[in-house]
Amino acid sequence: MKVYSVYDPEFAPYGKVLEGFDTSEILQKMNEIPMPESGTLYEPGIASLESVVEFRQFALRAYGGMPIQLGMCWGYNTKLNCLEYHKDSEVNIGTEDFILLLAKEEEIVDGKIDSSVVKAFKAPAGVPVEVYATTLHYAPCHTDAAKGFRTAVILPKGTNTYCPIIKEKGFEDKLLTARNKWLIAHADAPEAQNGAYVGITGENIDIAE
Repeated sequence: MKVYSVYDPEFAPYGKVLEGFDTSEILQKMNEIPMPESGTLYEPGIASLESVVEFRQFALRAYGGMPIQLGMCWGYNTKLNCLEYHKDSEVNIGTEDFILLLAKEEEIVDGKIDSSVVKAFKAPAGVPVEVYATTLHYAPCHTDAAKGFRTAVILPKGTNTYCPIIKEKGFEDKLLTARNKWLIAHADAPEAQNGAYVGITGENIDIAE
């Protein structure tokens, strides 16, 4: 699978690199959080990360003054497994280089999306990367199996917390798995075994291969 850079023109439909942010304190705080033995972990908001000076700058400049949360996804991963989207952009910052597997919301056709449309993009450590609301994404992939990945996740406050109880009145309602989180799983993904909607066809991409 070809891996593009977030600086390549191919990334433009999916997101952009943000400029003028000092991520050094965020990286320091992230590195203080222990790695899991295996797999991945995610916390929507982490107090030590939200205490950094630049947290307010991300709220003001990246989200135009909206309330935000600064959490982290971290661990070890090389697989696609799922694709999710929010109704807003997400900002990611890695302590190490990491890879995002991305597709576009409009590539979901009749409730299905083939994994062959997914593209891989490498983001350098310390660089804030905005992923647009219309971009399908999921857990980052590490570039070094010995180090894994720690990736900051900045989103509007409340995202990825409790799932509202709704009556299904349309297809998209089937995908709602948390607050402001719509998710499509591959049949081989653990999430599918836990009841997530299965809509990714083709292979479950594994960049380790």
